[in-house]
Amino acid sequence: MTTPSPPAADSPPDAPLSYEQAGVRYDQIDPLKVAAQRAAAATAGHLARHGFAEVAASRGESAYVVDVGPFYLASIVECLGSKAMVADEMQRLDGRPRYGTIAQDTIAMAVNDLITVGATPLVVQAYWAAGGSDWFADAARAQALVAGWKAACDTCGVAWGGGETPALAGIVEGGRIDLAAACTGIVSPRERLSLGDKLGPGDAIVLLASSGIHANGLSLARKLVERLPDGYLTEVAPGLTYGDALLAPTVLYSPVTEALWAAGVPVHYAANITGHGWRKLLRHPGAFTYRVHTLPPVPPVLRFIQQQARQDDEEAYATLNMGAGFALFVPAAQAGRCAEVARGCGVAAWVAGRVEAGPKRLLIEPLGVSWGDDALQLR
Repeated sequence: MTTPSPPAADSPPDAPLSYEQAGVRYDQIDPLKVAAQRAAAATAGHLARHGFAEVAASRGESAYVVDVGPFYLASIVECLGSKAMVADEMQRLDGRPRYGTIAQDTIAMAVNDLITVGATPLVVQAYWAAGGSDWFADAARAQALVAGWKAACDTCGVAWGGGETPALAGIVEGGRIDLAAACTGIVSPRERLSLGDKLGPGDAIVLLASSGIHANGLSLARKLVERLPDGYLTEVAPGLTYGDALLAPTVLYSPVTEALWAAGVPVHYAANITGHGWRKLLRHPGAFTYRVHTLPPVPPVLRFIQQQARQDDEEAYATLNMGAGFALFVPAAQAGRCAEVARGCGVAAWVAGRVEAGPKRLLIEPLGVSWGDDALQLR
């Protein structure tokens, strides 16, 4: 496979810009993930000395699950990525700290992964690694981070257990901060566990709305700034700048999954649509065909990125969430109720497709886009 070269600084503004050209290549990253999973699996036997066991089917899923007897425990760690750099630049331009929403993004990266296995989030831990002690000296920015972190915990009903705040000069760039969150959750009762063993032909695909780019694809979004006449202050809609549109906080989906359980709506599988875009709908290891017939509206900032980066639909939907931040696979008879419960939580939802018997592939019929089983290799 030929590796595309990054566009030169003076490249034509009408040249297509891909995620790979922005510096992210999943074909280089994913093999390490697979190798790490295989090495990690060899450590599972250590749980036996404590009387516990891993749930092997959770290997390769968005959260790791341990069987502790009366219930399951699930855990995950996730980092924010480069979205904080957009917040830094917008603060430089207008003086307003944006770290309240950045905090929610960070927690969402962990919580939205954790809930895919049917877990209720219990505890969040913070990792805030700055490029120097001076980052914390900006009181308004630091307090926005604290307040936003607590507010996101309150939304999810999760305890903030503690964290780590190292100053890593020489590792993290000066003036920057690397944010991450670890989350532990409980699957109780045990029948809430959702690892896809019940997924099958006839199930419906319900898509939950995103608020925008969320926290994936920011390398591409930041690279695109070089092409915009007013940079982050370029308008994507009347009164809405590119920078502020990018900083719309990621939706926290745990209130939806908790409400679905309370409403008696069974979830056979779930996928957090983050890196790899809509290809995440192929995450289940089984051989099924996923047929999508209804698309959610594309948020203005994502349509703007697609147009300005000159991406076709296949590239855009393989990279960005394009309006769908989370996918629920539920019995067809419960699909309408599932969408109704989500809307009751303030999250738009669509019965967007169905699961069919057949080879592993995703068909996005309105766009004429399809991917096979080689489009997502996470195991």
